[in-house]
Amino acid sequence: MSSQSHMDENSVVIQMKDIVKKFGDFTANDHINLTVHKGEVHAILGENGAGKSTLMNVLYGLYRPTSGQIFINGQETHLNSPKHAIEMGIGMVHQHFMLIQPFTVTDNIILGVEPTKGLVVDEKLARSKVLELSERYGMSVDPDAKIQDISVGMQQRVEILKVLYRGAQVLILDEPTASLTPQEIDELMEIIRNLTADGKSVILITHKLKEIKACSDYCTIIRQGKYIQTVKVADVSENDLAAMMVGRDVSFKVDKKDQEPGDVVLEVKDLHAKDYRGVEILKGLNLNVRAGEIVGLAGVDGNGQTELVEILTGLKKAESGEVHMHGKDIFNKTPSEIFNAGLSSIPADRQKHGLVLDFSVEDNLIVQHFEEAPYSLKGMLDRKAIRDHATDLIDHFDVRPRGSELRPAGTLSGGNQQKVIIAREVTNDKELLIAVNPTRGLDVGAIEFVHKYIVEQRNKGRAVLLVSFELDEIMSLSDRIDVIFDGQITGEVPGKNADEKELGFMMAGGKKE
Repeated sequence: MSSQSHMDENSVVIQMKDIVKKFGDFTANDHINLTVHKGEVHAILGENGAGKSTLMNVLYGLYRPTSGQIFINGQETHLNSPKHAIEMGIGMVHQHFMLIQPFTVTDNIILGVEPTKGLVVDEKLARSKVLELSERYGMSVDPDAKIQDISVGMQQRVEILKVLYRGAQVLILDEPTASLTPQEIDELMEIIRNLTADGKSVILITHKLKEIKACSDYCTIIRQGKYIQTVKVADVSENDLAAMMVGRDVSFKVDKKDQEPGDVVLEVKDLHAKDYRGVEILKGLNLNVRAGEIVGLAGVDGNGQTELVEILTGLKKAESGEVHMHGKDIFNKTPSEIFNAGLSSIPADRQKHGLVLDFSVEDNLIVQHFEEAPYSLKGMLDRKAIRDHATDLIDHFDVRPRGSELRPAGTLSGGNQQKVIIAREVTNDKELLIAVNPTRGLDVGAIEFVHKYIVEQRNKGRAVLLVSFELDEIMSLSDRIDVIFDGQITGEVPGKNADEKELGFMMAGGKKE
């Protein structure tokens, strides 16, 4: 952590000079520089589509740079594969884990580099090495547990152990806190401190400013593929970082006036459902959302919120219970019946349920209404009306790049795909909006934008159910917060005076005082 090590050139483990990476005509990385020292945490901060992941994929040997140089421990190196990167001591933990569910923790960690005794895998040696590593860095994992039975936070530790087992000296963590609880985030920070204390270097790809302040020594900011600057984290505020990342001042406060909610729009009573394995996951859940209020559903992933949303939107059937919209029964109805009853949603998986990736942006924007006027007349699509509608929304919702009406939705960056979905659902103008992780993977500029729209819906007297793993988001947007644990709502707190520690405690199954 001390600054004198930075005077010592020998402590440079990674140096990327003038890295350019092009995909066809598109320049994802435009002359980026990065210097990482031994034993430090170096954050890479940038908006969606700024080129953070591309840069790391270059360092991990997944992509070849178009031009530029990479030095590892002072030696120029041409990485041609992740295997080569690992041999050079660089390991990467991706945002979406690559673990084999039915295998044990140990089997996942040693996969491909199994220690053998003769022709047989030496399970005992492997297991003891895994235990030794996990104890050394303060990661308690059960080496014999199957991946499918452990939490997301545990799975991430297995991924970290996997790269340590292969001898990594530099660990690249890509958005490592995206699906962790507040407690798991604290534990991860502790693990990162243990790694750097042991002389390892950690590169953190993120757009969460709080975490950068909590654990990084240095931070390199990238904006629209270009290198902006590298700063010492202790010398800058969260607002400074945000402004460098977005190129303007960003407001973190959600503007929200108090208002009295109206009638109950959505009522869920005694809902029971099973998960994909046939295990009961919703165990008599009760919930209601009124007009003109945002109800935040706070919980650790895997406590039934996914199934609840799938049932409410018609993607999954419940075993028993009642679901009413404005007193109308929508229990186990089809998605289109539910949509027509007045429910629109921003789904959790934008690629699976939100967009038809091969369709153009303009067609995605009218996908629920293509048989209706003005988009369709006597069974013929009116292309001009569809185009005008899309141009308006692209402009209004700041979808980038401009003029992407005809581009397949799948070619936009994740944050811009999210804006297309939000533009569509908000203009559908239904009585109830269900928003699931609406800002997952978005940067501060886009988050500010999405939050404004969600609050606008509420101010218009719509009911909003917000399901999010981002506790900050739940706390700043919700009028009322319901905590979901083990398939039931276990507590309710007003949004105004919500306390992060208390919510974290309730999310982990603790009872409200």
